[in-house]
Amino acid sequence: MTREQLIQTIHQRKSFLCVGLDTDIEKIPAHLHLFDDPVFEFNRRIIDATKEYCVAYKLNTAFFESLGAKGWLAMEKTFAYIGKSHFTIADAKRGDIGNTCDMYAKAFFKEMDVDSITLAPYMGKDSVEPFLKYENKWSIILGLTSNPSAADFQFTKNESGKELYKSVISTASTWGNSSNTMFVVGATKAEMLGEIRQIVPDHFLLVPGVGAQGGSLKYVVEFGKNKDVGLLINSSRGIIYASSGEDFEERASEEAKKIAISMAMLLE
Repeated sequence: MTREQLIQTIHQRKSFLCVGLDTDIEKIPAHLHLFDDPVFEFNRRIIDATKEYCVAYKLNTAFFESLGAKGWLAMEKTFAYIGKSHFTIADAKRGDIGNTCDMYAKAFFKEMDVDSITLAPYMGKDSVEPFLKYENKWSIILGLTSNPSAADFQFTKNESGKELYKSVISTASTWGNSSNTMFVVGATKAEMLGEIRQIVPDHFLLVPGVGAQGGSLKYVVEFGKNKDVGLLINSSRGIIYASSGEDFEERASEEAKKIAISMAMLLE
């Protein structure tokens, strides 16, 4: 999906919601275990229940990889089921030397045909460049995360007093452009979005942490929105695990709709 298509989809649906499929086989409703592929069955029903309220789906690959070959198959089937109607994200957080990343890029961009992948930039430009070779594919680079230990490295300052996360975002923004790179910025750091916007005014930001992790949609939009909206706000557990019973689809739909309505109001 191109930048123009993504922006158009956001305005058409009046939503910039990304539904995170952190599909834990231990948490899905019990009755789905009767199916041959319970993980895919759960994903399929969640997608059907939420697709009119979101513009993107993010699959946390760890939940699929943990199941071995059958998990990879469920992931492939899920991406294929989503198709091209929504922006797709492989939340894999890859980051390695160039020839290894060539293979990661091939796996996700060619074999699974996903729109984007999350990347850890610690090893520098040559660990991201292999992903930038693919036309109309996106590299989503970790910028500022919301986990408790983020301060261990991300807020350390150089001799001029600049925090490491700002240096990472500033440098990584030169590797590609606003049509093939995004940055991950945790929602619980919403007040820092204004400073990040000064560094990357035109890039999209993938913002996890709204909902179950306590991030505020209002403040994320206030500090992070740009002229093209420029945001994909992810909600995972708050939507997909709104219910553990047989009504999980209806509850997921309700939660996604609530967020989409709030987003539409904030876009006015």
